[in-house]
Amino acid sequence: MITATVFNHAGGAGKTSLTRDVGYQLSQAGHHVLLIDLDPQANLTSWLGVRKVDLAQTVFDVAVEGSSLPTPVEVHGMHLIPSKVDLARAEARIMGLPGAHSSLHVALQEVTDRYDVVLIDSPPSLGQLAILGAAAADSLIVPIPTRAKGLDAMPGLQEATTLYRRVRPHLRVALYVPTMYDARRSHDREVLEDLRSHLSPLGEPVPERAAVWLDSSLAGEPVGVYAPGSPVHQDVLRMTAEVARALGVRA
Repeated sequence: MITATVFNHAGGAGKTSLTRDVGYQLSQAGHHVLLIDLDPQANLTSWLGVRKVDLAQTVFDVAVEGSSLPTPVEVHGMHLIPSKVDLARAEARIMGLPGAHSSLHVALQEVTDRYDVVLIDSPPSLGQLAILGAAAADSLIVPIPTRAKGLDAMPGLQEATTLYRRVRPHLRVALYVPTMYDARRSHDREVLEDLRSHLSPLGEPVPERAAVWLDSSLAGEPVGVYAPGSPVHQDVLRMTAEVARALGVRA
């Protein structure tokens, strides 16, 4: 079982879209995929069409009680541990519990025979839930928008990775993924070259095609379900192949 956390402490980088759509394509390739939504904003959950989540269905009890994983929701051929806004209450509870940051990692060891790939959608923060996700992972997948805010986030990303390795010494960044790229903009091209100069391994940029991403999310469907064969779906397939190679799994 390969466990990867999709992380960027800055919001709007494309974490949730990457988690949902790469997860779906890996499931279509025959892998047993578990997605875990650690973000109290619960975008991954809603973007998969899951509503009316109870706190007991989230990782709350895993984080604060050391419980086993709850029964996942089955959606689009994957399993999902959903989230809801009340999960934010775990932040304060985790801080006072010795060993709590390892609780998700421990819970995942109980299901290694059930899944090939686990993708964790980390919250856009450097808080306790983000540490929980990093401590559970073998690798990080880091989406970075080809915007000034992408460059601005880089020092924080490096600091966070150093911090996370204190609780997960063998944690590595498997792939940086440039997102929201528009080759027509000189700014995007310049930022991409800057990213290529400073980050490795760096994937190919994911073009900005906002309409299909937005519409598929509103529909609660992965792009491969909502718009199969579309240019965005082709982008997703290429991105999935790169992520799969970085993680050492078949696409």
